[in-house]
Amino acid sequence: MSVKVGGSGTSNALLPLTSPGHGSGLLDIFRSRYLLNLLVQKELKVRYRGSVLGILWSYVKPGMQFVVFYIALGVFLGLEQSPTNRSGMPNYAIYLFSGIALINFFTEALGNAARSVVGNSGLIQKIYLPRQLFPVASVWVSAVHFLPQVLILAFVCVLNGWRPGFLEIGVAVAAFVMVGLLATGLGLFFGAVNVYFRDAENFVDMLLLVATWASPVLYSWEMVHNKVGPTWFALYQLNPLTVAVESFHLAFWYPTTVETVALVPNLLSLWIPVGMAISLTVLILGQLVFRRLEGRFAQEL
Repeated sequence: MSVKVGGSGTSNALLPLTSPGHGSGLLDIFRSRYLLNLLVQKELKVRYRGSVLGILWSYVKPGMQFVVFYIALGVFLGLEQSPTNRSGMPNYAIYLFSGIALINFFTEALGNAARSVVGNSGLIQKIYLPRQLFPVASVWVSAVHFLPQVLILAFVCVLNGWRPGFLEIGVAVAAFVMVGLLATGLGLFFGAVNVYFRDAENFVDMLLLVATWASPVLYSWEMVHNKVGPTWFALYQLNPLTVAVESFHLAFWYPTTVETVALVPNLLSLWIPVGMAISLTVLILGQLVFRRLEGRFAQEL
């Protein structure tokens, strides 16, 4: 169906009618880069308004989390290798912090993206702009917080003999992209569902609680492999977060170890491509669900 527009002295044109409240999907993000930048700046300003430390909280929170886990697991449970404990992991502090930095990026991105549409209900009810901007902006804000943590991690690794090459940088970038795609896809899905069913927020909170322990952030992948066997370990590896954390360990922790430590079998040749494919699939499915539900966002909110 189309409508004719034009007036005196102008040529008539037929413009196709489109369903109200629907955009062009993630393509609108590219077209609305300026709006995305404004939303990211707005999120950062609102989050730290009235805060003394401001963006320094992006250092304090993961730092405190690292200290607690390191003392509990590295010292008390003996996961840190020492002269009196040769069975522990070398440079466990780097191993732990590299996993925490990446998993915190995912948990913050997904948690905020799932609430982003409802949180911006006033803006959605007043004007039309691509609704996908809100979950994507939440992921970008989390990436802003993630960058300082990676810089600290890289600095500590350099002090421990880390000299990155193309392999380490490429694997680290692949892990970041993998987690970003996964968080965006799940954020689009739960952000749309949350408009209709607020129980989605509680489900996301439970999912984030499991995320830290379902990936080798605090422990070695060999512990899982030795307990469950190769078949169940393959299912464990289908989690893109698991692959991303192991990739971050390969990029930052592995080059700093003096002793020979085992790498996940087929990490580069199999699991990184599989993890990337799963994250892309989740992004596509999340976008399809979002576009299906976004037409009634203003009414439901």
